[in-house]
Amino acid sequence: MLTANILNLFDQTIFYGTIVVEDGRIIQINRLDSERLGEPYALPGFVDAHVHIESSLLTPPQFARLAVVHGTVATVSDPHEIGNVLGISGVNYMIEEARRVPFKFLFGAPSCVPATTFETAGATISVQDVQELLSMKEIGYLAEVMNFPGVLNHDPDMMAKISLAKAFNKPVDGHAPGLIGDDAQRYIDAGISTDHECFTYEEGLDKARRGMRILIREGSAARNFESLIPLLAEFPTQIMFCSDDKHPDTLAEGHINQLVVRALGKGHSLWNVLRAACLNPVLHYRLPVGLLREGDPADYIVVNDLTEFRVQQTVINGAVVAQNGQSIIPDMRSEHVNQFSCSPKKVADFVVVADSGTSQIRVIEALDGQLITNELHLEPKITNNQLVPDVERDILKLVVVNRYQDTPPAVAFIKNFGLKHGAIASSVGHDSHNITAVGCDDESICRAVNLVINARGGLSAVAGTNPREQDSEVMSRREFLHLTTTSDTQLLPLPVAGLMSDDDGYVIAAQYAALDQFAKQDLGSTLTAPFMTLSFMALLVIPALKLSDKGLFDGKTFIFTPLQIVK
Repeated sequence: MLTANILNLFDQTIFYGTIVVEDGRIIQINRLDSERLGEPYALPGFVDAHVHIESSLLTPPQFARLAVVHGTVATVSDPHEIGNVLGISGVNYMIEEARRVPFKFLFGAPSCVPATTFETAGATISVQDVQELLSMKEIGYLAEVMNFPGVLNHDPDMMAKISLAKAFNKPVDGHAPGLIGDDAQRYIDAGISTDHECFTYEEGLDKARRGMRILIREGSAARNFESLIPLLAEFPTQIMFCSDDKHPDTLAEGHINQLVVRALGKGHSLWNVLRAACLNPVLHYRLPVGLLREGDPADYIVVNDLTEFRVQQTVINGAVVAQNGQSIIPDMRSEHVNQFSCSPKKVADFVVVADSGTSQIRVIEALDGQLITNELHLEPKITNNQLVPDVERDILKLVVVNRYQDTPPAVAFIKNFGLKHGAIASSVGHDSHNITAVGCDDESICRAVNLVINARGGLSAVAGTNPREQDSEVMSRREFLHLTTTSDTQLLPLPVAGLMSDDDGYVIAAQYAALDQFAKQDLGSTLTAPFMTLSFMALLVIPALKLSDKGLFDGKTFIFTPLQIVK
């Protein structure tokens, strides 16, 4: 039995009382007194309304182990990252892993695998696959419909998947950055009820007025809280909080609890804030999550006060899963499923010959804290008739390497990463998860890419070049591992689908933090989250300019576009 100040989110009252739990459910709530200042508070647990577990670089058990410490009891989880690598078997892998821990994961049926036909993914999730997934109780919704042009143009495959979700009476999640006005209305009329991609207040306001539920996202790369939080006061029943993509170091520090504190600090009503953090996701997605009522599953948190929201205890189905900042979920290992079939690359693979008459090149401008990019037309640096990085102007080389088959790398240029030397690379590359790398010279890029290939997935950073490493095809495993621990080389292996690690989540968080600092302090990146930003530079469904393994892509017109602009 718990005695505390109890919050009722439905009648918006606080009273001092007891909570009696039996067989995982709340059987009685007794009111003893009015609110007692100085006593702890019990309230429903927090819900992340849209997240890709894979982007935490952790398996579901390790993700849950960190999240419960911050009062998170459930997530609305889109498994399309592993779906792009392994297809429906990858989705089933996430479901099976989730069953191992006392945490409430609700998974979606990926709607866009592959995200587009302009890239190489590891798998396809068909209409028939979506039907199979939606028939499962663990699948609660159709995951983000990124192909909004397909919806507007009535693409048969896309519309069939949406129709299936309607037939199963399951919500359809949206993903339509920048879509407003009549086009937004047509998208909503197709049956799509949410969007987590709004990046301006005006866009969020337009969609909210049309009845759409707006998910305020604050992740490791995309941060839209400041722009969108004013919507909460006007649309309290339509707002939810989410992280979308959250790396392990920031997950170790906090989760939805941080957004609660920030929203309260901006003067928003306690009840509106808790609606967004606890209530709205449960009601919209019909989550099997208790809301602190008699008869509900005993899912709740205990916090020190209603200002700091320091979580003292997290309870799921009546079991304490976190206590005073310590997770009680055990550290557990998982099977290493994967698909990684490419061979190590050579420096010559990344050379770009300048065309005769080239006066400018198209350059991707990365924006800190945003998934969108700008398209710049800039004068290139040409050396020995080759287009090369211009470090002084912060115009670096960006490459995407197909990890599912041996094909020539795609090469472009990018601004705002700020690297002064070396390179970083990652097999986390939304959404197809090919290898993406950015660097100051071809040798460093090749070295960083080959570290990832040899590990069959991971994040790497190199401060310089090592000629021996270019011959990595003939290196022994022992030599390779030695090279990954040198002072000028960092590697974080991700053996599960090239996306996740099943090692202790806190250890991975510390390793990622060290890698992040290496990219910033040693290599000079000026981005808040360089690896997270890198992971979105191949996401073609987010404008304006991106790079797939097949070439430079215009996200506004949805066609490939040439790198070089000839007079």
